[in-house]
Amino acid sequence: MPETSSFATEAKFTGPRVVALGIAAIVLILAVAAVFLFLNLPDANAFNARVEQLFVENDALTGEAEIKLLEILAQSGTAFSDTLTSYRVVIFVLMLFATALLVAALVFLVVIVAMNRRMSEIERAGIQVNSLIISREERTVYLNNMEFSLTEAAIETLSVLAEARMDDDVLTGAELEAVISGRHASDCEEAAGATRIKRLRDALGNQLMSELLVKTIARRGYMLSIDKGVIRMV
Repeated sequence: MPETSSFATEAKFTGPRVVALGIAAIVLILAVAAVFLFLNLPDANAFNARVEQLFVENDALTGEAEIKLLEILAQSGTAFSDTLTSYRVVIFVLMLFATALLVAALVFLVVIVAMNRRMSEIERAGIQVNSLIISREERTVYLNNMEFSLTEAAIETLSVLAEARMDDDVLTGAELEAVISGRHASDCEEAAGATRIKRLRDALGNQLMSELLVKTIARRGYMLSIDKGVIRMV
């Protein structure tokens, strides 16, 4: 038992640690990529600097056409600088979105894996029911802290299964139908009992819970997969 508890504790702390390391790795990788990308982008003022150099080195260009050309080049440099700045902003926003999406994907993946493991544990261990109270008059079932209002047929089916469970019996579909209808089992069809089981599961609503609560035993029949000591009929 101590070894099992130790393993469970380690698993409990390993999950968040893996998520934290994964998120840190994603942020670090994207941060390095962003720095590398921004460092290799051309300088926004490179064009303006080149145009300024042309003004300085060609001060002899005093004609109207030459001055007009230099003004056009200066305006083009300014436009190029503004465009490159907007590109930097767009790239920065895209990197943020990429980081958020990758982090969300990692978290969802870990959550899905954890849920699958939990579902597997539930399927192996069965549903944990601490209290099952059946009230025929109110046609209500109290399962742990959950309340279910059932139809008369569904409450009868559940009551018969509960009584059979308290006697450690497994009922076939025909036997279930016989108890409810008051006929002999040989006069009842297996499909009728199976239909009652299906309607009971539909009435309970939660597919996982109803499938685990009302257990189907191959070639034998149906039973409640709970401890008979928690069942109360009122």
